[in-house]
Amino acid sequence: MTPDRPAHSNYSNPDQPVPSFTPPTGTSAPEPSPASVQRLAADGTWAGAGDSAAAGGGVEVTAAQRPGADGMLPVPGVAPAAGTGGHAARPATERVEIYDTTLRDGSQQVGLDLTVEDKLRVAAALDSLGVDVVEGGWPGSNPKDAEFFARAGELPWRNATLAAFGATRRPNRDADADPDLATLLAANTPIVTLVGKAWTLHVDEALRTTRDENLAMVADSVRFFVREGRRVVFDAEHFFDGYVADPGYALAVLAAATDAGADTLALCDTNGGTLPDDIVRVVRDVTSRFGVRIGVHCHNDSACAVANSLVAVGGGATHIQGAANGYGERCGNADLFAVIAGLELKRDFELLPKGRLAALASTAREIAEVANLPFEPRQPYVGSSAFATKAGLHASAIARRPDAYSHVDPAAVGNQAHVLVSELAGRSNVLVKAAEMGLDLSADPQLATDVLDEIKAAEHRGYAFEAADASFELLVRKVAGRRPAFFELEGYRVVIERAGTADRSEAIVRLLLGEQRVVAVGEGVGPVHALDQALRKALADLYPELAEIHLVDYKVRILDGRAATSAVTRVMLTSADHQGEWTTVGVSDDIVTASWEALADGLSYGLLRAGADALIPATA
Repeated sequence: MTPDRPAHSNYSNPDQPVPSFTPPTGTSAPEPSPASVQRLAADGTWAGAGDSAAAGGGVEVTAAQRPGADGMLPVPGVAPAAGTGGHAARPATERVEIYDTTLRDGSQQVGLDLTVEDKLRVAAALDSLGVDVVEGGWPGSNPKDAEFFARAGELPWRNATLAAFGATRRPNRDADADPDLATLLAANTPIVTLVGKAWTLHVDEALRTTRDENLAMVADSVRFFVREGRRVVFDAEHFFDGYVADPGYALAVLAAATDAGADTLALCDTNGGTLPDDIVRVVRDVTSRFGVRIGVHCHNDSACAVANSLVAVGGGATHIQGAANGYGERCGNADLFAVIAGLELKRDFELLPKGRLAALASTAREIAEVANLPFEPRQPYVGSSAFATKAGLHASAIARRPDAYSHVDPAAVGNQAHVLVSELAGRSNVLVKAAEMGLDLSADPQLATDVLDEIKAAEHRGYAFEAADASFELLVRKVAGRRPAFFELEGYRVVIERAGTADRSEAIVRLLLGEQRVVAVGEGVGPVHALDQALRKALADLYPELAEIHLVDYKVRILDGRAATSAVTRVMLTSADHQGEWTTVGVSDDIVTASWEALADGLSYGLLRAGADALIPATA
């Protein structure tokens, strides 16, 4: 018996050869079929329905699915082009269409919950970037998506076209009487994207209808929207799995959509298990048969979604679906930003409006912020670590040739190269990093060596400067004698009180501000918040610039869990003003002490950025 879930290692078996593929041996034949079909036997000969058993198994096909003299399976209702066994291939110069599905498929990611306002902001960001199509959601599935489409007209839509997503009509129901199609039509979008079943397993077991009825569902639904003047994109769900199981039927589903007027066929790797070489072979076969735009929609379950999208274009696809930052259910969708950058920078495609590729990194960060999800620093092209170098050997070469260790110019996608400073650093790292901050250490080689020694000793104690640029700059200034002093700590005390079901923290901070001694009391939610409030009260009159500085992130890491409650703790604290963010680090076996160090350095660095007058200015 044929297994329910075919293997992905090859798109063929001896009983069901796929056009132009070499079938492996040792796989079993599918079970006998109804008498209304003919069978292609394992030896390549055709037998009537009554001869199926004698033919020794094989794949069931209708007469319309029998291969021609060229060995290619025909598509029902579509005449093959001369010399190709299918439709003539589209011109190689046809533009690749970028179709974003963040607001629908991307929002199925665990932990990603967008409000209507969020969806409007994401749509505006994608339109500003310059993608071709923004899929807004499924208007028939929930009130939130229905409201989004009702308000989508509030956006200017300078570059993108809005699409609404939905399924084909229900089995055994007239398209004109299907309420889901009516709701989809009421969204009033120029593009309607319809998803339909292309895998016989899903037709038989999920829809529980006949295969002929599924073809009718596809055709009727597409025809319904074409008649209403909509452009129809047909998403062939589980297409690659369906092509494995029954290529004739999977192609027949595509033919039903195109015959009814769909102008784009998106081949979906819904389970995300297809590998790049298989993607290319199938896309080439499909593009050879159909004269409409062919695209792919790839999931990342095999970590190949971006690669699959890129090679699909090489195989003739001119429509790529994906999501911002690779968002999506399970392992996500193809990261549309990596696809765009790869095609523009590596294959010279023009996908975005002129000059907009440089907005790629800022758009990725903006959408992550709206989604309230951490922005992955290792994300290709746009992540903060995408062009970061840590080892001293590389940093030395980068100082001479910035392009030596970057596969593309970071500025092309709106990113920048970073030299990280850590215990792996050499003098070149220190010199380059200091230069980024406007500190020229090149005239004093010994100073760079002293800074490097201090960094390595500090990181041995648990500090991490590669993610704390502000602390690195303060350390360089300290070693060089160029760090201004805005206040001097005499001492602090923190009291944590439990009263009923509520916690209350109180901090007393004693500072020396020149000849003046200042004592301030602060209350807060936890000891760090209380210390922050007390420190700000003590400094408020002298430094009004503090009003513009606020805390945006606070992270704690236990460096040696084996020491239990006495373990060394590292605190990373991120502050911000109207110009940007900076991070400071504190380390101690006391979490409050580590937090104070990061907090005090964060405020000091903010005052330095703001140009505040220090009590003890930095020396020249």
